[in-house]
Amino acid sequence: MSVDILQEKIRKMKNPSMLELALPLSELPPRFEQTPEGYSAFCRELMAGLKDSVPAVRVSFAAFSLLGPDGLTALTEVMRAARELGYYTLLDAPEIVSPMMAGITAEALFGEGDRYPCDGVLISGYAGSDILKPFLPYTKKAKKDLFVVARTANKSASELQDLLSGTRLVHAVAADHVNRYGEGTEGKHGYTRVGILVAASSAESLRSLRAKYPRLFFLVDGFDYPNANAKNCSFAFDKFGHGAAVCGGTGITCAWKKAESDGADWLEQAKAAAERMKKNLNRYITIL
Repeated sequence: MSVDILQEKIRKMKNPSMLELALPLSELPPRFEQTPEGYSAFCRELMAGLKDSVPAVRVSFAAFSLLGPDGLTALTEVMRAARELGYYTLLDAPEIVSPMMAGITAEALFGEGDRYPCDGVLISGYAGSDILKPFLPYTKKAKKDLFVVARTANKSASELQDLLSGTRLVHAVAADHVNRYGEGTEGKHGYTRVGILVAASSAESLRSLRAKYPRLFFLVDGFDYPNANAKNCSFAFDKFGHGAAVCGGTGITCAWKKAESDGADWLEQAKAAAERMKKNLNRYITIL
């Protein structure tokens, strides 16, 4: 798959949502054991329940690997299930701080084999271009997608990412840096296979970045945060409702807790939350 397939799935379902699987074991519904096996079972059952309405899933490498040795087995199970269920699958890659580890990670995730089958990965590019470059050949020869962090949604992100660098904000510099590496990877919908992660909490940032980078596909992070909303997210999309996907995590995965349920109806609560997210986004976004 590639970002073209992601865009087509979004258009078909009229839903720009991406399910994020990253939650503590303690947040699992009571029927699931708080073990890697229970975590895997929960994720797989949730994906099966949402496969006809949600086009994409985002999986956290860290969330699974920190469960211990069996966590990576669970991660493989979940990612293979996501592929079999027809999801566009994005993996939050492990933190990379050296060119050597970037090369090892790129080969492990995008090379031959299917231990971690994914269509794209998300990395931080703030360590510089030699962290990005090992992934770039795969965007062309294997039609894989690379998303790079530009602006995160956490409350303190502005402490560094919104500082001025010359006349630009730091996260705008990051977006400009990423934009250069997407040249030559444009698909039929016009978007490059090198995109950026942006913040659902910052409407002005989204508006500015979309105007300046019409060919970058945006992964909109933090929809579950208190300072984010669907109207903010709408500024990440172009006039046709294309070019972005919005990540929804605990608002869906932990919907049963927010509804003060005993957890017996956890899947029904998750489905209802996913549908609410879709409807909220579609109030402001018309997907043509």
